[in-house]
Amino acid sequence: MEQGNPQASLRDLIEPLHRGKFWMQLTGVMLILSGVMTAISIIGLVVAWIPIWAGVVLMQAAGSASRVYNSGDPGEMKVAMGKLKTYFTIFGVLILIYLILAVGGMVIGMAGMSGMMGGMGGMGM
Repeated sequence: MEQGNPQASLRDLIEPLHRGKFWMQLTGVMLILSGVMTAISIIGLVVAWIPIWAGVVLMQAAGSASRVYNSGDPGEMKVAMGKLKTYFTIFGVLILIYLILAVGGMVIGMAGMSGMMGGMGGMGM
């Protein structure tokens, strides 16, 4: 990186994000669609806003990264990095919620199966 030109330095730093802008936007759209599909179910309505929010934030980060690449504005660089931080925070919470729901579903399923098996044992089979 060049020492004398901070705009070129910012451009060098943001270039990987700028090149990945399409994939960031595609992931953002897929998260929004996933949130909409989750909202269709009654229970999913409670958590459907999380992937929608994450998708919007990721698309905003892609736009900010592109603006930094084109303008070299350090303030916009801070916005882009802040949006990415927010995205990863939201996505981490989303993954935790999904894992808790998955484990809860498995526990309920195993309890139901053991109850059914105990009921069949009393039938003399």
